[in-house]
Amino acid sequence: MGFLDSRLRTACFVAGLIAGLVACTSGRRSIVAVSPSAPLQTGRVAAAVPNLYEAQQQVDDYVRSGGYDEDVATVVVAARTWLEERAKTAGKPAIVLDIDETSLSNWPAYRLNGWGRVLSGGCDLQQGPCGLRAWQALGQSKALAPTLALARRARELGVAVFFISARPSELREATERNLKEQGYQWTGVILLPKGAHFASAADFKAPERRKIAEQGYTIVLSLGDQESDLKGGYAERRFKLPNPVYYLR
Repeated sequence: MGFLDSRLRTACFVAGLIAGLVACTSGRRSIVAVSPSAPLQTGRVAAAVPNLYEAQQQVDDYVRSGGYDEDVATVVVAARTWLEERAKTAGKPAIVLDIDETSLSNWPAYRLNGWGRVLSGGCDLQQGPCGLRAWQALGQSKALAPTLALARRARELGVAVFFISARPSELREATERNLKEQGYQWTGVILLPKGAHFASAADFKAPERRKIAEQGYTIVLSLGDQESDLKGGYAERRFKLPNPVYYLR
């Protein structure tokens, strides 16, 4: 570096101490001086910010690759092992299942929305977007195979099957039709009452499990994809399925 470059660098540094940030250019060189009090932006800051596109791709790869299905199956195998054991000894045994992403899959709708959760609006099955409630009203959700097998085995063992879901009651006909067409049978389907609002799904679901227990049932297991599906007691064991897309209180 020549003498003039050295003097220019020094001048920039001194000016930077006064002004906070000064850019000096000499020929093809660009020298930036930053005062000690100025915040220094580096690549580490940008790297800490999640990249939405990459997150969407990771979710898509997880679902399409079969990794999600494998993880669901692993959880349900554990639930079935417990069911086989307790069905022999529990008085009036029952199981409680969530519906969405536990018994039926809404992934086609979420994929159309770039894996975002869109509740309202119509559902364009060709290009999206697809409102979740409109999708559920179509009754086209497919069963999660491991959960369907668990529910069928429960029926074979004489175990009652209850569904508790925060779907609105307006979707009862479509929901029950969808469940039936996918091969489910049940003792009861409990949906969110019309006009009801809860701070957490647990505030709705736990009291409903209590009502089942008050009918004399022993809820040997509860299966759901959200912690709020399972909190609040009234089930001997809780089994949590993976959900890489959304979180509900």
